Amino acid sequence: MTSAAGGLFSHVEQGPPDPILGIAEAYKKSTNPKKLNLGVGAYRTEEGKPLVLEAVRRAEQAVVSNPDHEYLPITGIPEFNALSARLAFGEDSSVIRENCNATVQALSGTGSLRVGAEFLARHYPVRTVLLPSPTWPSHNKIFPLAGVADVRAYRYFKPSSRGLDYEGMLEDLRKAPEGSILLLHACAHNPTGVDPSLDQWRGILEVAKEKKFLPFFDSAYQGFASGDLERDATAIRMFADEGMEMLLAQSYAKNMGLYGERVGALTVVARDAAIAERVESQLKLVIRPMFSNPPRFGAAIVVKVLQDPELYALWRKELKGMADRINGMRTLLFQELQRAGAPGKWSHIVEQIGMFSFTGLSKPQVEYLTAKWHVYMTLDGRISMAGLNQASCRYLAEGIADAIRACP
Repeated sequence: MTSAAGGLFSHVEQGPPDPILGIAEAYKKSTNPKKLNLGVGAYRTEEGKPLVLEAVRRAEQAVVSNPDHEYLPITGIPEFNALSARLAFGEDSSVIRENCNATVQALSGTGSLRVGAEFLARHYPVRTVLLPSPTWPSHNKIFPLAGVADVRAYRYFKPSSRGLDYEGMLEDLRKAPEGSILLLHACAHNPTGVDPSLDQWRGILEVAKEKKFLPFFDSAYQGFASGDLERDATAIRMFADEGMEMLLAQSYAKNMGLYGERVGALTVVARDAAIAERVESQLKLVIRPMFSNPPRFGAAIVVKVLQDPELYALWRKELKGMADRINGMRTLLFQELQRAGAPGKWSHIVEQIGMFSFTGLSKPQVEYLTAKWHVYMTLDGRISMAGLNQASCRYLAEGIADAIRACP
């Protein structure tokens, strides 16, 4: 082996910066006292500080006394897997009653998606995955890297209404190859904050059945979107109740604030318990050479919260408090935009749900906001509602009104 003058890796090019992390870096460099970071994908308090839930604090104290630090099984903590499946599908679900699920612990939502995608690349005959446009950017990378190379977009967001392009979505799905993997956001669609209505979910389900799609739900916000764990699982349970085989990636980053603990679960719903058992054996073969076995601490916290009735009740209360604060920021921003006379209709701000909102601002308008008002967000106009508070809503609204007039 020979090397060039610069070394064996001199040919390696500088990779592009992560767009979200780049926003955070630019925000840190700004010296403007009114600066706003609306790109962060984590909950913040009214004071702009990270929040550790009290239910998590109490569970953490119990878990920290764990007597050893031995390896977990390849599939993780069994109680964690069982509780995660019940949280998503419901105690009375036939999926749970009939043991039709193979559920494994993975590295938050991203890791769960990757394990699921690699399993499908090995064992599912159709290599086409359908992703909403737009979607969380990592979706576009996870599937091809795992071996599901045919990535196709279906219409989801309608810029003119800043809502769901339901007709366009169904039209695209009906034209897609039969048996395709259909990626769906369970609730609080990222980045748009636009979710289908109950009737629209029924329509999507009918097309999925007609086309024999394999649904793959990404559930990153259960309970965090509306403040109601059951409501946020509506789509998952609707598809499961129809007897559809599916995959589900769950994350506890947002709804328990366990961002850095990387706690997640992947579930494959099969036709019966015998098949589910074989699926689990193959999931082990995916996980073992990927990360061997998952981390213990965060998953143990989740188990403690979900098993302890007092902590579970406290968690649900805190979840609703977070969701209510975010919804309150939506209402306040809408009111301030009206007060500031921002051109256009802004009802979509209060109609969308979850942490993120697609404002409808153009790239020039976003760049203007950043340059003049020191408001930092992604160039597609997505903002994190959790990054706002009572005082900053008025400042943002005035900045948006100025940006629209300056860059019509």
